[in-house]
Amino acid sequence: LKSPPRKMFKGLNGKTFRPHKHFKEGSLRYELHKKATLHSGIDLRKAVSLPPTEDPNEWLAMHTVDFFNRINLIYGTVCDFCDRKTCPKMTGGPQYEYHWADPDSEEYKKPTSVAAPDYINLLMEWIERQINDETLFPPSSDIPFPKTFQNNVKQIFRRLYRVFVHVYYHHFDKLIQIGAEAHVNACYKHFYNFAKEFKLIDAKELEPLRDLTRQLIPDERP
Repeated sequence: LKSPPRKMFKGLNGKTFRPHKHFKEGSLRYELHKKATLHSGIDLRKAVSLPPTEDPNEWLAMHTVDFFNRINLIYGTVCDFCDRKTCPKMTGGPQYEYHWADPDSEEYKKPTSVAAPDYINLLMEWIERQINDETLFPPSSDIPFPKTFQNNVKQIFRRLYRVFVHVYYHHFDKLIQIGAEAHVNACYKHFYNFAKEFKLIDAKELEPLRDLTRQLIPDERP
């Protein structure tokens, strides 16, 4: 999955955020993406289930890129209101704080407290590097996935979940103001159901949005 040209989209007040990653037309992931496209009223639990005969790793790869795209856009709607002054730490209310760590980085080899916009930017760059690494995300179905692939996907989902945590706790009023509440809720429900279906996020990590999840998915128990 090669990056498109480095053209950055603009937030409401001119801030930049990342463009979509695209599936090559005619590829297996492109066809899977068409299968997974949601329609109104669809049962999300059925929608996230692995289709018969499909490769589970291909299904995971396609959804990982898709959720990366969608959560990028969600954060793009509030990034004008999320800066180092308003959000000096990557938090979800007073109870939850996330530190950034990346063993491949000299600066962040150990978990480090950073401002929320810096955390999310580092996260998106880190994910982008992975999905563009053909040894981690093979570009075609005739190249095998690495043995570490599913663990890599779990780490990506665990960290993407934290973007939902921060946005819901600190910027939900802005989502309501710009009319994005329903869209973000729908994306979260899809993301949550997919993560639960494939056991991508531990129950402890889901605790920050437990009450919200029960409101959005009444019969669910995180």
